[in-house]
Amino acid sequence: MIHNKKIAIIGGGPGGLTLARLLQLKGVDVKVYERDVHKEVRIQGGALDLHTDSGLAALAKAGLMNEFKIHYRPGAEKMRVVDKVARIYFDDHAKESPATQFGDKGHRPEIDRGPLRDILLNSLRADTVVWDSHIMSLEAVAGAWKLVFQNGNSVMADMVIGADGANSKIRPFVTDIKPFWTGVTLLEGSIHDAEKTAPVIHRLLKGGKIFAFGDEKTLIVSSKGNGSFGFATGCKTDENWFRDSGVDFSNHLSVLAWFKKEFSDWAPVWHELFASETTIFIPRPQYCMPLDQKWVPQSNITLIGDAAHWMPPYAGEGVNMAMLDALELSKTLTDGGFAETRAAIGYYEKRMFKRFAKVGRGTMFNMRWMHGPKALDCMMGMFGGNWLKKGLFMGKMWVNITLSPLMRRAFK
Repeated sequence: MIHNKKIAIIGGGPGGLTLARLLQLKGVDVKVYERDVHKEVRIQGGALDLHTDSGLAALAKAGLMNEFKIHYRPGAEKMRVVDKVARIYFDDHAKESPATQFGDKGHRPEIDRGPLRDILLNSLRADTVVWDSHIMSLEAVAGAWKLVFQNGNSVMADMVIGADGANSKIRPFVTDIKPFWTGVTLLEGSIHDAEKTAPVIHRLLKGGKIFAFGDEKTLIVSSKGNGSFGFATGCKTDENWFRDSGVDFSNHLSVLAWFKKEFSDWAPVWHELFASETTIFIPRPQYCMPLDQKWVPQSNITLIGDAAHWMPPYAGEGVNMAMLDALELSKTLTDGGFAETRAAIGYYEKRMFKRFAKVGRGTMFNMRWMHGPKALDCMMGMFGGNWLKKGLFMGKMWVNITLSPLMRRAFK
């Protein structure tokens, strides 16, 4: 059905690269057009937890599980739940429940974005990814598409697949449905040489994750394999806060002053996050596509990942959904079960809409309670544990949670 067609994937993230690999395994002529000038130009984000029935399923189908097992980070999924003064309420590192294994439904091994991208890039033919290809326009020409890039180059493709993220240039050619504002803004940062730059948080992190709650705000910290860690604050704001706040996000002292004011009752230990002048801070207003979104399928264009179903990151499903989209779309386009590409794309999109409606509901639910007045209670309620013993951590009282057998099974 598509074996004599030229397929253009716009965007070289995990979803786009996974789709390219799966299509190449089927002998399809595919190119990935990525706006980055080269693969080293941009620092990759933090750790990702891949899920058995989505991200890991796509890697297995792509024949890349052995490479994944070499590069993933056992233990990076362990988390500590703390309050605003860094008092520990749940410590995953102290759990005695058996670890999950590959193949278990609840297994969610972690891998940094950089190594995952390298695995996918190295699996493709050398000329598959066309770097420095920031798309500027798309034009329908005689049943095909003309793609024009910022560098002045242009190409023709028989089919275009938008994997270009939240601000997709391809989405307007598929649908005019817009995302809605969720009421929360994240502020992201990355701490390099964390053991020296943020030593107390580095020890608290212990190579895993921290979820901190207080005053209807969140702070999530995630370790990386290179000794750095990423973090994101979350709080309710106006939609244009990032532009109207007066905070100079290029100046760590300006950002620290904002944090001290907005998170005024949070312990000074968190100020370590803003101590380095080299930290790059990125405000990210959070939007979500309508959970009931639908559009009429076309024969030569579709979307995967955030371009299709942008949502906040509060369920850990973004990359997993993108990779599952790639798996499902590659199947429908190559399995021979459809007489023409419109039917294949329509089948894929119908299933994608259904998946997103379910996952999006869960994501929005999580976002609301995580930024609500009883977030810490809600988080602990998820574990269903009993507070059994007290100890001492950094001069603060902390509580070690032992999970009930029922919740142990649910949390696996």
